[in-house]
Amino acid sequence: MALMDILIYPDDRLKQISAPVESFDDGLRAFVADLEETMRVGPGGVGIAAPQVGHFIRVAIVDVSAKKKIRHHGRLVLINPEIEQWEGMVMGREGCMSVPDYTGNVIRAERIQLRAQDEFGQWQAFDMEGYEARAVQHELDHLDGLLFLDRLVSKRHDLFSRKVYKK
Repeated sequence: MALMDILIYPDDRLKQISAPVESFDDGLRAFVADLEETMRVGPGGVGIAAPQVGHFIRVAIVDVSAKKKIRHHGRLVLINPEIEQWEGMVMGREGCMSVPDYTGNVIRAERIQLRAQDEFGQWQAFDMEGYEARAVQHELDHLDGLLFLDRLVSKRHDLFSRKVYKK
């Protein structure tokens, strides 16, 4: 496995829309392993998307299981994901490995129904809520060339300098 470099805002490549995955082979699974390792090394990372490392394919990983007392589905590899339904909008604070110096308030759906393939091409369906739903929506935005900065409630009042992570 290998760590990959994270693209940092304002890198224009972060605005690129990703292509669907068509081949579910050993190369894809090796890439997913490297992507997950890169996510786990980052401080506080609960998700990562392929575009953040310069691979413009519809792959994201989300794992919020380290957060206490929340409902979650564990480690999720989401390939060609599609949100089929959403409801209940709520504002929350988000950060991003590609925007390391800031966090911001973003409105997202409180509950989503998601459909995605795993690294073997099998379709799966998930009902998600709360923090996990927010994390998934954040990562799926990367696949469409969007950052949380594009969804700030107010660019003037809802962007904050990030607190320093403890090592």
